[in-house]
Amino acid sequence: MKATKWYTYTCEGVIKQLSTNAKTGLTKEEAVQRTETYGKNELPEAEKDPQWKKFIRHFHDVLIYVLLAAAVVTAVLGHYIDTAVILLVAVINALIGYIQENKAEKALDGIRNMLSLKANVIRNGVRTEIPSSEVVPGDIVVLSAGDKVPADIRILRADNLKAEESPLTGESLSVEKKQDVLPDDTVLGDRKNMVFSGTSIASGSGLGVAVDTGEKTEIGKINTSIAEVEKIQTPLLRQTAKFGKMISVVILFGAAAMFIFGYVFHDYEAAELLLAVIGLAVAAIPEGLPAILSIILAIGVQTMAGNNAIVRSLPSVETLGAVSVICSDKTGTLTKNEMTVTALVLPEGEYEVTGTGYSPEGQILSEERGKQDDHVLQEFLTCVKTVNEASLQKDENGRWTISGEPTEGCLVSLAEKAEFSVPKLEAVAKIPFDSSYKYMAYLTEKDGEKVIYIKGAPDRLFGMADLEPGSPERTAWENKMTNQAQQGKRVLAAAMKKVDADKITLGHDDVSSGLTILGLAGIIDPPREEAITAVRECRKAGITVKMITGDHKDTVVAIGRELGIGDGVKAVEGRELDKMSPEELAKAAAEYDIFARTSPENKLQLVQALQEHGHICAMTGDGVNDAPALKRADIGVAMGIKGTEVSKDASQMILVDDNFNTIVNAVREGRRVYDNLKKTILFILPTNGAEAFLIFAAILFGTMMPLTPVQILWVNMITAVTISLAIAFEKMEKGTMDRPPRNPDTKLLSGYYIFRIVFVSLLIGGGILAMNADLMTNGYDPAVVNTVTLQALVIAQLFHLFNCRSERNFAFGKGFFSNKIAFIVSGLLILIQLAVTYVPFMNTILGTVPISAEYWVIPVVIGLAVFIIVEIEKWITRKITEKRMAK
Repeated sequence: MKATKWYTYTCEGVIKQLSTNAKTGLTKEEAVQRTETYGKNELPEAEKDPQWKKFIRHFHDVLIYVLLAAAVVTAVLGHYIDTAVILLVAVINALIGYIQENKAEKALDGIRNMLSLKANVIRNGVRTEIPSSEVVPGDIVVLSAGDKVPADIRILRADNLKAEESPLTGESLSVEKKQDVLPDDTVLGDRKNMVFSGTSIASGSGLGVAVDTGEKTEIGKINTSIAEVEKIQTPLLRQTAKFGKMISVVILFGAAAMFIFGYVFHDYEAAELLLAVIGLAVAAIPEGLPAILSIILAIGVQTMAGNNAIVRSLPSVETLGAVSVICSDKTGTLTKNEMTVTALVLPEGEYEVTGTGYSPEGQILSEERGKQDDHVLQEFLTCVKTVNEASLQKDENGRWTISGEPTEGCLVSLAEKAEFSVPKLEAVAKIPFDSSYKYMAYLTEKDGEKVIYIKGAPDRLFGMADLEPGSPERTAWENKMTNQAQQGKRVLAAAMKKVDADKITLGHDDVSSGLTILGLAGIIDPPREEAITAVRECRKAGITVKMITGDHKDTVVAIGRELGIGDGVKAVEGRELDKMSPEELAKAAAEYDIFARTSPENKLQLVQALQEHGHICAMTGDGVNDAPALKRADIGVAMGIKGTEVSKDASQMILVDDNFNTIVNAVREGRRVYDNLKKTILFILPTNGAEAFLIFAAILFGTMMPLTPVQILWVNMITAVTISLAIAFEKMEKGTMDRPPRNPDTKLLSGYYIFRIVFVSLLIGGGILAMNADLMTNGYDPAVVNTVTLQALVIAQLFHLFNCRSERNFAFGKGFFSNKIAFIVSGLLILIQLAVTYVPFMNTILGTVPISAEYWVIPVVIGLAVFIIVEIEKWITRKITEKRMAK
């Protein structure tokens, strides 16, 4: 059903359509009946999965299924220690995932918390306070300064009524409301005859009729949109899922083939052969990989938290490294969300105002005179500070904040930047601001004289200063105003008029003529200084930054020019996007970098369009209007200080300091984490390959099994959670942020990685196979052979760790000692392996036996040989790559 465009109705039309009465409101009976028809003014609550279900979900992995099947078979065969160890490995993996990922979805709760708890309505002709949940369409709602709006309301009467709508629309200034009818194509941010649920009344008062409640409100539509948005699977999860399926198929077919071969061609008993095949399957499964991936990502989360970026889900860390487009909201993200006067245009010259935000730190500088001794400047500052309802204060965190209108607050801050003291004169009489006449004026006393100070829209004040249209003076002022407006600034004029000393009242006739223009102030929500640097860094890293905001086109283009986003000319508005076909929208998403006056639906559409182009898309934002796009994006980034709870809970990452530059740091960390994940796979898989090769060779030649399933699991887990942990702490390699983002479809294992894994697997497996053949030929105890084999596998991997710390560069480079963890875990591993060999209860669990010192020489020699040969291979590969690049 199509939503009714209430803003196109007259006040009388709305009242008639909703069958209500503007004076007496609904009766109690009508309200009850409408509650039954429309339901309560609440948002539906999504059903949440129980904790046990969340835990069980972490067993939903094809590799874990193979592992569990192996546990069942070993239990049937009576090998209960094997069963217990296999199950323990599966549970540990699930537990790590559960602990790290157990983040409840709170976005819908956050929206519900924004809604008003109470509402003032007229029922049976009497003003009554009711719970906001009881507001129904047709209720006449009384609006006062400070109220939270309980429903979507069509304004019937507005008395200087202004609403703070930035959480919903992204607009940094409060919006003046009126009751006039609006055109059909008016975008959400321009619907000035409506106030919306979840926003608040900044000033003034008014009366309106509730037209939409619950999930039919604008905020309700966003709520529904969040619930319906499909979460995008991260590139890493997509890659590991494919990788897991591929390995599982290979393992199952290989195990079946080896069972048939061993049964037909060798004299194995079925139970013994089945155990050997299980050993092959367990050997080939990198069961430690999910655990170490979770740990590496968790370490990345901790590192980012230390750099003011809170990541809410582990895979998002890696996703950051693949980001190719950042779609950023403007207000509070790229800008400070604090209006700032940046320029003053006075009759005899211009002043530059330094400092940003509401902080009074900064200077008022004039290139012509270099000093602030201008009498008109003093008058201008006195005017804007006096004709002002705002106040400036520091909060408990030491941040400067304002109470009142943002535009007025920045004028107070401006006056504080002066080198001289600027008085705030007491008002004898006032004319409050109203959009019908666009100014506010105070009658006051200064130096024994009565003076009227006035500030407001420049074009209005020019006429009141008797500047005739087309006159040289008027044209000069208009040119100065246009110059400021073209820079995306809001322009405000100040003027004064001296009056008789006995004057005590103030009316519009008193200011209709005879004013003296004091000057103009250019006001803007300024870009963050660090955001400009961050955008430049993004460009260097091959990341495109797009600005998607609810603000006006001219302002956004000017801000984009300062930030280095777009070409300073091109921009597209939300109403234009609404008229586009899917193909045209996809083209616009790629072509334009600046999008103005956008609706929540536009933001979501743009994110989806970019994703369909193959981009990994990050979306930053701080308002409710950003929530659907934040949830849909590959990585949603919310602001921690000024962000609403809704935006935080819909995102995957929160910036504690609201600093756009933190995103660049997070991308840097994401790229480092992904590189280390790949190095970890390069390190772990040769262990599985070598083990599988040994079991395969034993079945093929009909010899004794070199390792039991429990020993295989031990090697897999000990190399995963100790040695490979060191790779998580490797520093970022040089040039990481100079390369473009990786293609999200890039395979986890490149051709070179497959070669390297097979090469090292055969190297380790072949060396140990030759050792086994020699030991068996000389009649050594099978338990001794198993123990030496186990140690040889672990020690070979320990040496291989130092090969993998750098993918292709020499192991003994400048950064050899940069990772202390590598040496700590190496020492720890040696101690653990000594315990495995010489502690009795470990001998019982793993089936090992104590060995004499000379047996340790063999594993060390194999490990050293692996290290040297792999370093030679890396050197050859490096030279081949350099030759190809030279061509």
